[in-house]
Amino acid sequence: MNPRKLIDTATALVADDKGLLAMDESNPTCNKRFAKLGIPQTEEARRAYRELIVTTPSLKDSISGAILYDETIRQKKKDGTPFVKAITDAGIIPGIKVDTGAKALAGHPGEKITEGLDGLRDRLAEYIQMGARFAKWRAVIAIGGGIPSRSCIESNANALARYAALCQEAGLVPLVEPEVLMNGEHTLEQCSKVTEEVLRTVFNQLYTQGVMLEGMILKPNMVLPGLTCPKQESMDVVAGATVSCFLRAVPAALPGIAFLSGGQSGELASARLNAMNVKFKSRMPWALAFSFARAIQQPALEIWQGQQVNVLAAQRALYHRATCDRAARRGEYTAAMELGVGQQEHHVAHASL
Repeated sequence: MNPRKLIDTATALVADDKGLLAMDESNPTCNKRFAKLGIPQTEEARRAYRELIVTTPSLKDSISGAILYDETIRQKKKDGTPFVKAITDAGIIPGIKVDTGAKALAGHPGEKITEGLDGLRDRLAEYIQMGARFAKWRAVIAIGGGIPSRSCIESNANALARYAALCQEAGLVPLVEPEVLMNGEHTLEQCSKVTEEVLRTVFNQLYTQGVMLEGMILKPNMVLPGLTCPKQESMDVVAGATVSCFLRAVPAALPGIAFLSGGQSGELASARLNAMNVKFKSRMPWALAFSFARAIQQPALEIWQGQQVNVLAAQRALYHRATCDRAARRGEYTAAMELGVGQQEHHVAHASL
């Protein structure tokens, strides 16, 4: 382990008000999104879509790192250039998702444990050879009747910490993602309580496993009411609840918190991140950044529709969403930004369908 290198990479991932682009959807997830839009569910279609993303001009203006999937890190542009080289040459740090998915937790109906620790040391070594500089592991925690259980929280926290230790041993910055899911009727207060318990357990396990906090990034959920909760809180209430929760549970040694979008629309994710930075940025011990997937990609995917003729318009929409998220990190995002080029392209594309 090279502590200085890990710290430098972790710091770079949240520097200059930039954030991460998650393009690590598994093939089944990617295929589902394609199917909804009538795009062929083939390896070539996935490759073409990912080439659209990695060749978006000036993406590095707002994006510091890109999280890839196993298939993606092995793919190349049409001209034969490996995606990792294209990303690196564009000034973006390549990363890789290394868990093998959330499976049913034995003896705990409705709860899941993320798998993938077996053979991980060897896989990390291979990904480093391919050019990856950070990795990601996602744990999912659901809120419902009688859940989450301590067993679910502790099992997932232990797996996250063991993954993080293996990453740092190999020379990769771990992106630690404990996601408390938005699905359900739970209140903002319930989400806050569960999120704090999860974070405290995760950091306890990270400490136990000897993970260096200065050389990792946390990728958590925002503190939100469930999607079907009758009471949906205001922007400022969400911002205050989220920051309060994290100040209680996240050590100051951490360089940054890169929030996941968790199914929020791009506009809502940007607005909520903006509210946090407007009110609290000057008082935070760590950067409040983003690591969004659909919240950046969805408008571009809808415009692209699998058609080469739509690539430039889709790239403009992708760049626009990333620009909005960088503005949110500065506390400078406004609804007026949504009338920019990305939104115009979105309307134009739909008008021509």
